[in-house]
Amino acid sequence: MKDYEHIVIWLDYFNKNLKKSKGRRLGIEKCVFDPSLKELMDATTAAGFKITESDDKVRFPKRPFVRSGYIVLPKESSKTKILNKISEKLVSKRSKQSR
Repeated sequence: MKDYEHIVIWLDYFNKNLKKSKGRRLGIEKCVFDPSLKELMDATTAAGFKITESDDKVRFPKRPFVRSGYIVLPKESSKTKILNKISEKLVSKRSKQSR
């Protein structure tokens, strides 16, 4: 049964290597190369969201041959707004590491 109180955020939404047809949900400038689940979890908590569940042994439906991961969050606003807030933190953390 579908859970309307939570949303699922997949790692592939933020992967700069993927085309939008393969699962990326944001523009290239808002994504990073091969994000890890740990990075996604850190960026999500830094953006002020509470993670209720996570799994790193699952496969994204558009890429069933590659292991991915996801996190589950309570639905506080639209998914696009949540993704944009998380991507800001993810990109800023990644740019600080590369310096």
